[in-house]
Amino acid sequence: MLKRTVLYDTHVAAGARMVDFGGWEMPLHYGSQIEEHHAVRRSAGVFDVSHMRVAEIEGSDARALLRRLLTADIDRRAPGQAMYSCMLDERGGVLDDLIVYRRGDDRARFRAILNAATADRDLQWITSLASADGLRVDIRPQAQLAILALQGPESPAVLARAQPALAEHALPLASFRAAFVDGAFVARTGYTGEDGFEIVVPGEQVRALWQHLRNAGATACGLGARDTLRLEAGMALYGQDIDESVTPLESGLARTVELDGDRQFVGRAAIERQRAEGPRRQLLGLKLLGKGVLRSHQDVRSAHGDGQVTSGGFSPTLLVSIALARVPAAVAVGDTVTVELRGGAAQALVVKPRFVRNGKPLI
Repeated sequence: MLKRTVLYDTHVAAGARMVDFGGWEMPLHYGSQIEEHHAVRRSAGVFDVSHMRVAEIEGSDARALLRRLLTADIDRRAPGQAMYSCMLDERGGVLDDLIVYRRGDDRARFRAILNAATADRDLQWITSLASADGLRVDIRPQAQLAILALQGPESPAVLARAQPALAEHALPLASFRAAFVDGAFVARTGYTGEDGFEIVVPGEQVRALWQHLRNAGATACGLGARDTLRLEAGMALYGQDIDESVTPLESGLARTVELDGDRQFVGRAAIERQRAEGPRRQLLGLKLLGKGVLRSHQDVRSAHGDGQVTSGGFSPTLLVSIALARVPAAVAVGDTVTVELRGGAAQALVVKPRFVRNGKPLI
């Protein structure tokens, strides 16, 4: 049986089309995926992302665990700062990409946001690593918490109208900063390429928060718009663009790997070998030059060898089909490749894998 968020009945009452996503029954859209997409690019939209798992990582060895677990170094983050990173296996394969927030000044309290489909495996991996290293850490999933993502250029104004007390603390936050406010947790983060906030509250408070944001002007948005928005922003989706069969260096995530110093995180040796040899694959963007739609699993032919589309679709902002594709390392931005579409072969231009940010086309 699929799991349901606290707001499930609210979504159904609003006429949302519900679909299976990572074992959760989630809203695909509330009527028009395109309108929801444009609402986020032009004004503000709100997403129920309560399927994602919140976990508290605390204890005297919490910092040591995270330095061993993650490709980025939590010691380089200030109190209240968020860190986007990858969690690897010993071969350098990506087990998950996640955000970790540092809480307070004592370096003993952290909050992690895990992907829904991998959360149980993640928690088992984290717990087993702590146990194997003899670390004193308390790892506690927070199933009673709900998460809403308010995204778009007007999201600060919407939050100010909907929750003035929360907005007083949230609006001054810089990107990738967070604050705890009267039991709520708010971070200036998101998955759309727009300004916005992710707000974590106790489950019993989320219905009221959802309605306040809607009344203040936020459009209800589903998974469909979330996917086209993140694709335009060039953001990877776990299980589609990244998984344990690829490394961060092959996935446009080299920025998450911090190799300075002698910190021995899991997978470091494999990453150092691959960096020295040079990755054989890379993740780049594609812009279709003719008619058709780019979709995941389509084959990509180039003068340097073959690759495959990992994520693709029609861009409502650019009015053209775009994709992320894993291709040979010799393929360069500006090259033309051939993609095997359902209706036949078509040409695509290789571009940097950021198509739209803050409402502006980048290609």
